[in-house]
Amino acid sequence: MSPGPAAGIPLYLSKPGLVCCAGADYRTFFEAALRGDQGGIVPVTVNPVNGGSGGPARTFLVGRAETGAPAETRLWGLCRAALEQVQPAVERAFSAWGPDRVGLCLGSCDNGTEFSLPAHGTFFAAGAFPPGYELSLQGAAGPAEYAARFLGLGGPVLALATACASSATALIRGAELIRGGVCDAVVAGGVDIASPTVLFGFAALETVSPERCNPFSKNRRGINLGEGAAFFVLSREKPEGPVITLAGYGESADAHHMTSPHPAGTGAAGAMEKALAMAALEAGDIGYVNLHGTGTPLNDRAEAAAMAAVFGGARPAVSSTKPLTGHTLGAAGALELALCWGALETGGIPVHRWDGVQDEDLPAQLRWAVPRAEPPGPAALASTAKIRYCMSNSFAFGGCNVSLILGGEEEPET
Repeated sequence: MSPGPAAGIPLYLSKPGLVCCAGADYRTFFEAALRGDQGGIVPVTVNPVNGGSGGPARTFLVGRAETGAPAETRLWGLCRAALEQVQPAVERAFSAWGPDRVGLCLGSCDNGTEFSLPAHGTFFAAGAFPPGYELSLQGAAGPAEYAARFLGLGGPVLALATACASSATALIRGAELIRGGVCDAVVAGGVDIASPTVLFGFAALETVSPERCNPFSKNRRGINLGEGAAFFVLSREKPEGPVITLAGYGESADAHHMTSPHPAGTGAAGAMEKALAMAALEAGDIGYVNLHGTGTPLNDRAEAAAMAAVFGGARPAVSSTKPLTGHTLGAAGALELALCWGALETGGIPVHRWDGVQDEDLPAQLRWAVPRAEPPGPAALASTAKIRYCMSNSFAFGGCNVSLILGGEEEPET
């Protein structure tokens, strides 16, 4: 099936620009995802957030990304490293419509911790903040303001903070800016770091795994945190290279609990159903689903229930790629959407890394994508059914649920 009239103006996505522990660009990351490479998840020892007086340091398994910009804060360095990769697409948009018609939607959970944590450490030790520190440095708009200045954008700039769905939400807000006639193109995505606040916060919730995360396994013990950045240029005109569209999207807010999803997965199912309806697709049209798949007992149970409710007998290939990247929080939605972009471009499917021990309390119909010996080349693709549509799920604290569907270019009629 093809996207119906509800989809409105076609929205095209450029090749993604990204950085994470599994790769410093899209191609490297996608090939690592085809192999199931977990080498970027490493132990990191972190001091408590209040200058060290609140307890001992702790070691976490973290997806630690290289910024390539040691002089900047890690957050800004990650942001810049990913944005540099989409600059050619931004420049083409400037040439077509001018900077004032190009906007930005950026999702992030970090509120300037690299400024605020040292400043608060000084306050606790000396009774005063250091010279030059301002409250605005820990504002939610900081990453978006940095990105807009770096790219020289003149259009609207939106900062989105919907927890771990933030960058997926940013893609939807960008689509709305274009379809509402406010912009002709939007840079959309997100960035986050695994700050001490995040690491100790998730540890306080008892959701951090002491070993590699193991989504949907009976033996799952929680998440590994990660950091990264990923951006697309969303446009109403076809980009250079592969033609891939944002075919549909859906949001819901089940508001079941501050940190726990609805156990029946009703909100998650609602987001997926809305995305399918916008794209005028049936569940069986989806060839691959990138699951939110954090590896916590509650998330995996709720998402498995939602998948069973929405897909029924349809069995798309599925995987959670958080064992490869860690949970990159506000960047996760865009980062995982980049893998869907790659699946449509190449026909390859990111693998699901786990111990293979099925949880008998979860629906058993999920069809896991398993590792293959080599990334698919032209010969393999010639004998492989082309994936036409992919779905990416992002389900966040507070019951904020987002599902995005990407579509590949239709085969020409003969």
